[in-house]
Amino acid sequence: MFIGHIAVGLAAKRVAPRTSLGTLAVAVEFSDLLWPIFLLLGWEQVRIAPRITVVTPLDFVSYPISHSLLADIGWASLFVGLYLIVKRYPKGAFVIWGCVMSHWILDVISHRPDMPLYPGGRVFIGLGLWNSLPATLLIEGAMFVAGVAIYLRCTRAKDKTGVLSFWALIIVFVIFYLGNLFGPPPPSLRALKITALGGWLFVPWFYWIDRHRPGISIAESGTDADR
Repeated sequence: MFIGHIAVGLAAKRVAPRTSLGTLAVAVEFSDLLWPIFLLLGWEQVRIAPRITVVTPLDFVSYPISHSLLADIGWASLFVGLYLIVKRYPKGAFVIWGCVMSHWILDVISHRPDMPLYPGGRVFIGLGLWNSLPATLLIEGAMFVAGVAIYLRCTRAKDKTGVLSFWALIIVFVIFYLGNLFGPPPPSLRALKITALGGWLFVPWFYWIDRHRPGISIAESGTDADR
């Protein structure tokens, strides 16, 4: 649920306006940012299995360190602890913890039953949204549109960069999303791992946007239109 995760990060800016969009984006995608690293280290496993679901050809064989419920609770707590030490913003820390954990919840909704509860466990859950392309497009698309709308209302562009950098990112995400849905499977596991690792390249982009598009208070965002 790639754009679904991003939608949560965008919407979270309304609740924690002082927290950088870059930090919120890392939080909602933290599991997927860790995942290719653990794949390259050989700690987790995936295989390419076309038609295993309608939406993705990936069979997530084993990813208990990056995607189990217990591990994600640990990652969220570590993330929040470091954030509090650096920023001392309790409200932002609370939101970040929720953002990290939202990844597991949304993955449970979208994945087939392959989401582990804890490393080494034999119980896997998943509601299988990805078995239906129309339902996936409807739900994830609606989440993304809502996330963008909320973000626009709770931030204000300081200059043209704040406008263009944001919309360029949104266009790139939509292109990538549609490419993943309707494009061919990855040509190899190595290509998949390298491509997934490329998700880190978007992190500086989010921070760049935030510098040119700061958050505003909830009261102000309710009356101020986007500029």
